[in-house]
Amino acid sequence: MVDFVDGTAFNYEQGQRARKLFAAVVLAALDDAIADDKKYGNGPEQIARWARSRDGREVLSCAGIDPNERVVSGLMEFVSKGVRTSVALSREESERRNAALQAEAA
Repeated sequence: MVDFVDGTAFNYEQGQRARKLFAAVVLAALDDAIADDKKYGNGPEQIARWARSRDGREVLSCAGIDPNERVVSGLMEFVSKGVRTSVALSREESERRNAALQAEAA
């Protein structure tokens, strides 16, 4: 019984690591699309084309993201904002956005 529990825990951890790896691939695709948007002006179309492709849908699924049109439109909106993923995920950027929202509400 203990072996079963250890094996299940190990498999769960491996699955979580794989999901994080695929999430990193999604973040890299977003960064590439943002770079394309700054250079060529076609970033949102590029990320939409990738997310709708078979490979893109597979990567999104493996990252734990349901590859539907709502997700595609969200990815396109994120790319159109032009904020790199490392900046968008940082605490400072999050605090800055929250302060801006509170200033607008007041």
